Amino acid sequence: MAIFQITRDMPLPADEAWRRLTTWERHGDVVPLTRITVRTPPPTCVGTVFVARTALGPVGFDDVMEVVEWSAPDGTAPGRCRLEKRGSFVTGWAEIEVYPARGRGSALVWREDLRVRWLPALCDGVLAAVARRMFAGAADRLVAAGPASSAGRP
Repeated sequence: MAIFQITRDMPLPADEAWRRLTTWERHGDVVPLTRITVRTPPPTCVGTVFVARTALGPVGFDDVMEVVEWSAPDGTAPGRCRLEKRGSFVTGWAEIEVYPARGRGSALVWREDLRVRWLPALCDGVLAAVARRMFAGAADRLVAAGPASSAGRP
């Protein structure tokens, strides 16, 4: 199990950072070779299921995720989302938390336990390092990418 954490101070208010980070389809715009399909109707809530399809030509895999906790930021209360990865190749969980910061902006804490079937535990350190870098870059690009549509969002 490859466990990693990303923390970021963000210049955006917590509600806008939250929208940008949890508009799942946008992740496909910032993660190379990945397309996101949301299988359940909006708005995102506990039970929402989406699939990250990562592929190069005909070779690829589906990372199926289900929202098991969902609480958007509200005033001084942080937003928190927990995803369970339910795919046949990628399993584990991810937690995204967005905290209102004193003054302006917000703070992101992204924790993940990433498991890749058939990958030996000996590879966990390398997997965690690569995933940390990839997800940190994706989070930075999601926040910088401009406003997320609030359609379908609480």
